[in-house]
Amino acid sequence: MTNTAVKTTWKIDTAHSEIHFKVKHMMVSTVTGSFGKFDATVDADGDDFEDAEIQFSADVDSISTNNEQRDAHLKSDDFFNAEKFPKLTFQSTAFDKKADGTYQLKGDLTIRDITKPVTLDVEYNGTAVDPYGNTKAGFEISGKISRKEFGLKWNALTEAGSVVVSDEVRLVLNVQLSKVA
Repeated sequence: MTNTAVKTTWKIDTAHSEIHFKVKHMMVSTVTGSFGKFDATVDADGDDFEDAEIQFSADVDSISTNNEQRDAHLKSDDFFNAEKFPKLTFQSTAFDKKADGTYQLKGDLTIRDITKPVTLDVEYNGTAVDPYGNTKAGFEISGKISRKEFGLKWNALTEAGSVVVSDEVRLVLNVQLSKVA
């Protein structure tokens, strides 16, 4: 018997989504950054997101930490090298339902020219129809990566020998999708 499930395509609603990362600074505080320009497409069987195929990209040049000097440093070759590697991308390999409302998202994250598998936790917040008749779905996605594994190797030490920027980067994404077809 052939699978007759209808594919449903969803696009990220950039006006109602946030792509954030958090990094320890000098091991005493946390700096939050975000990407202002990004895109994502989700293809799923019907309205059930299990086994969905997810493609995501962010424009590195849109990075913001609310500090122009730090943002310029992040765009430089010490970190992302936005000129040579203008996008970071993610392609899912699995989206598995773990329990009601929780999923595990696995995929290949590419930063600079390095691709590594990552696993992210996903909370599904539900689906609703907005006042304009558009079907929306909301998700909160979180996980951790090692920035050094992706070639973001710049490092410095304080006078006391503390690391200025931690290796661990926490990812925090609040995503709203709009049903396309």
